[in-house]
Amino acid sequence: MNDKQLRWFYLILLSFIWGSSYILMKKALLGLTPVQVGTLRMIFTAITLFTVGYKSIGKLTKKEWYYILLVAYLGTFFPVFLFAYAIQHIDSSITSILNSVTPLLTLILGAAFFGFSFLRKQVAGIIIGLLGAVFLILKGAEINPEQDYSYALLVIIASVGYAFNVNILKKYLDHLNALTITTASFATLIIPASFILWKTGFFNTDFNTTTYNSLLYLLILAVFGTAMAKTLFNKLVQISSPVFSSSVTYLIPIVAIFWGVLDGEKLHLSQIIAGLLILFGIYLTNNNK
Repeated sequence: MNDKQLRWFYLILLSFIWGSSYILMKKALLGLTPVQVGTLRMIFTAITLFTVGYKSIGKLTKKEWYYILLVAYLGTFFPVFLFAYAIQHIDSSITSILNSVTPLLTLILGAAFFGFSFLRKQVAGIIIGLLGAVFLILKGAEINPEQDYSYALLVIIASVGYAFNVNILKKYLDHLNALTITTASFATLIIPASFILWKTGFFNTDFNTTTYNSLLYLLILAVFGTAMAKTLFNKLVQISSPVFSSSVTYLIPIVAIFWGVLDGEKLHLSQIIAGLLILFGIYLTNNNK
């Protein structure tokens, strides 16, 4: 399989894995707090990665560690908390659609801070996509008054972190093995994550069936949705462009909506239209013919 075929294979596989992550987070939140979900996800992932990739991080330079630290916090540490809080207050399917603005933000930040090319006609795509995101938030707040759509802003902030993350990976860490980057990133997170988890009082929790079920969902999320997916994504960035890599976020909602509907979430026609508007904007930003 050549790189062109491989990047599409990775894109589709990641869309399924990450599209399923939203419902797993939602289920994990039934027995755990958002902070516990975020910290345990990082800890489980770090342990998983260390079993296979600990030897690969011994030869990293000081400069490489600096960029890995940025990737770890912008692409993982802050987003896992932001998404956990967001999903606690708005539907998981809507959260996944909002996250699809990541390619637009990747393009904007790539041109503004990393010297990547930016075509004029892609501006229209950026504007359309962002208008779709705003429309989705406003309509969601109107249709679901019982949900607090101010938390949608957390998804947008997390998407900014993802956009910086993918540009840093492409510009400064493209020469490193994908497993090395992922393992090293989580090596920097395990101590702060463990400290925060301890401060939540998790170890004094009275465990019950709901808690154990939440931990099982979280373990599946950590192994597949974070450890495996992050490694695949880092490899995808290396064999494609930042915008193509981040385009996985507009396939993710298809899977996330499927799981959300199965779980009883309702999706209004206007929200689907807003989601399609975002996808059309992303299509324009990726169509550089």
